[in-house]
Amino acid sequence: MPAIQRQLSDLSLEAARRAQEGGALPDFALPPEAPISRAKNPVWGDYATALALSLARPAGRPPMEIAAAMVDHMPPSAMVGAASTSTPGFVNFTLSPDWVAAQVDAIVAAGPGYADLTDGAGRTAQVEFVSANPTGPLTVGHGRGGVIGDAVANLLQAVGYVVTREFYYNNAGRQMQRLGESLRCRYLQALGQAQELPEDGYHGQYLADMAADLVEERGAELREASWEVFSRLAEERIALGQRRTLEALGIRMDRFFNEQSLYEDGAVWAVLERLRAAGHVYDQDGAVWFRATALGGGEDRVVVRSNGEPTYRLPDIAYHEDKLRRGFDLVVDVLGADHKDAFPDVLRGLQALGHDPSRVRMLMNQFVTFRGERMSKRAGRFTTLDELVEEVGADVARFFLLMRAPETHLEFDLDLAREQSDTNPVFYVQYAHARLSSILRLAGERGFSPGGDVSLLMHPAEQALARRLLDLSDVLYLAAGELAPHLIAAYARDLAADFHAFYRDCRVLDQEDRERSAARLQLTLAARVGLARALGLLGVTAPEEM
Repeated sequence: MPAIQRQLSDLSLEAARRAQEGGALPDFALPPEAPISRAKNPVWGDYATALALSLARPAGRPPMEIAAAMVDHMPPSAMVGAASTSTPGFVNFTLSPDWVAAQVDAIVAAGPGYADLTDGAGRTAQVEFVSANPTGPLTVGHGRGGVIGDAVANLLQAVGYVVTREFYYNNAGRQMQRLGESLRCRYLQALGQAQELPEDGYHGQYLADMAADLVEERGAELREASWEVFSRLAEERIALGQRRTLEALGIRMDRFFNEQSLYEDGAVWAVLERLRAAGHVYDQDGAVWFRATALGGGEDRVVVRSNGEPTYRLPDIAYHEDKLRRGFDLVVDVLGADHKDAFPDVLRGLQALGHDPSRVRMLMNQFVTFRGERMSKRAGRFTTLDELVEEVGADVARFFLLMRAPETHLEFDLDLAREQSDTNPVFYVQYAHARLSSILRLAGERGFSPGGDVSLLMHPAEQALARRLLDLSDVLYLAAGELAPHLIAAYARDLAADFHAFYRDCRVLDQEDRERSAARLQLTLAARVGLARALGLLGVTAPEEM
């Protein structure tokens, strides 16, 4: 719980205790903490608690009566300027303007770590994201999952977790044979031989380019090589290209996990035998079925096909068991919408093996439409992530891919992304940071310094900006808990808007009122701290000049 909410929770409980001691409420056990949320209507204040609603039954009193008793017995606090009630039983808190102004110094003192929380301290988390097949360049769809996963990792780190970023290579199964056969065909074509690309092969131009490179590097020495050789060559080159693409987008993985290793060490088949021994699988029509219905699923699922080849569910169960055995307190899977049906079965598989599936959370991200092109590596019709980054830059790509909730469809507006004006949301936010930096540079040149008496910061625009800065811990707490980095993107835009209003309404550098200028410069410095922190959580740079 963020510091402000924690203090208001303590105040609410103390008010209820004082009401009990004063006879305004009967004696009954109080909960360990009071729920605190942002007030639904700013007219009512900044924060609210619904504690009175939850106390109605043990107190035997109407919630509004309990809320009124709490307000009457509210202990004094420099933080709270006023407390009031609203139906059906809320206690509302309005922060004291003097206290709000005083927090500007604390924000500046906190610096780059401002708004960080400790809820995850001492705990570990693994975030698996992108996890594309090593069969072609990364698409914009992969990019969305990539920046979402990277931002979620940032959020978890900001609330205290030690985070591992992991990429799972789906480098096993029939797809790798198709890849090897496709590259072998392209290679022989490049040597001048008539070859027909397999109908179910990979038709993208990237394999023709790779084949041309192989001919240039090695001539005809691979003419008799098997598909396995070409599969290995393709996988190595494509995987290297994928890593470079992610790095261009500001994403660096801590670990790359190969699906093939689960077969090499026998983990996949060991999981199957344990499931069989526990009665969770059965044979039917030549296939092996998982009893998903016995664990709450809508239907049983095939885990080994009649040809002896596992479906995705079996190695995924083995991989997730490996994650849990590594001791992560929290495992987050950032997956595309096409994994929605299979993921619950993976959790049921973990449950069947005796693990706690609640340690694993799925964050589904919907598909991206971009220029109306279909994203199919096999057909060769896809817009690559490299093309997008080259077109609009890494910062714009990241911000746009993070602006919407992951589970909602995203239509990438390329024309807006190209705009170098306030209509472009990332330009708008970054320009605010650049202007903040410019003001501070100009102040130094003119002999002004931030600091002074921040109690002078009573103008509505000053108070609005300071209050917005104080919101960052609340937003971070919610965004980390809900795995929702789009909340930080929205916050950054709101903070930039509050700064622009402050800059419009308040003269920062005034030779005739240098004391007020010093206070406003301190608020300017605090705003730069907060905006840089929000952009950093998104993995977007905070430029000092634009």
